[in-house]
Amino acid sequence: MFANILLPMLFGFAVFMTGMKLMELALHRWAGPYLRATLERATATPLHGFAAGTATTAVLQSSTAVTVITIGLVNSGLLTFPRTLGIVLGTNVGTSLTTELIGLNLSRLTVPLMALSFIGWLASALLWEASPHRTATMDDTAAKPRWLTPLRYGSVAVFGFSLLLLGINVMQSIAPAVEAMPLFGWFIDRAGESVLWGIAAGVALTAAVHSSAAVIAMMMGLAAFGAVPVEIGIAAVLGANVGTCFTALLASVGGTPAGRFVAWAHIALNVGGVVLFAPLVGELAVASSWLSDSPATQIAHAQTIFNMVSSLVALPLCYLPVWSRRPLRL
Repeated sequence: MFANILLPMLFGFAVFMTGMKLMELALHRWAGPYLRATLERATATPLHGFAAGTATTAVLQSSTAVTVITIGLVNSGLLTFPRTLGIVLGTNVGTSLTTELIGLNLSRLTVPLMALSFIGWLASALLWEASPHRTATMDDTAAKPRWLTPLRYGSVAVFGFSLLLLGINVMQSIAPAVEAMPLFGWFIDRAGESVLWGIAAGVALTAAVHSSAAVIAMMMGLAAFGAVPVEIGIAAVLGANVGTCFTALLASVGGTPAGRFVAWAHIALNVGGVVLFAPLVGELAVASSWLSDSPATQIAHAQTIFNMVSSLVALPLCYLPVWSRRPLRL
């Protein structure tokens, strides 16, 4: 079992997470200096905050990163709690971009993307060395021509995405061995009796690995090979959206009451969405099947539908005056 399942799973997961973190770091280094200013300016209303949260999460490829940044802004007094509600809603929509990209089945582009990213990074390094703007008294960040920044960090982000695709391919390779396990068969039987088993699996796995995208990618890989029914994969997606809140909750510990309220608002949104959609997993599977015939892509579409509907349903609640009147003593 170790050679057939655990070793490929651990290796594939390590490659996937390396790609995710590399992509997140590159995008953060590229766009990070502008994100705080954007979140501070673009939160005049919950709708504006929703748009800002969606856009910044799509750029950073991490709802957790944006939520943690938002908690930091609230703790430092740069944002008030009511102005963060729209951001929290938008992060869930923005993070769907990752799973949608995975669902496009771009695995055949892994090697070309790696080659393209390496060429782009090498070109940026050579052009930087040849740039007349560089002087011995200037640090690299200040001296680097501004137009080279997107090329360098964009190349690193593309390389991270190619690693993400490679990790998914490795994790998908274990699907037949996993399907043959008696324990897995027992889990599928239990999940077929109650959707709560799938949700609980998504919560536990995401809380353990601190990445909903990784857990969703696993489910998409298993569904692609028929090891997991689409309905169970969707249930795990619902649970993953709850499990991802634990990182933000940990980041709020020791902060201001308003900062803790941001984390709890994130939890309330995702738990509320799961409560809303748990009885409708079958209908959600049918709706996603209208958009694609691929089981993996159906799970990606279900994630997007779930996040968009949950956020849009909750958005009008952010305009209630109670949020600006009630003191925060959590």
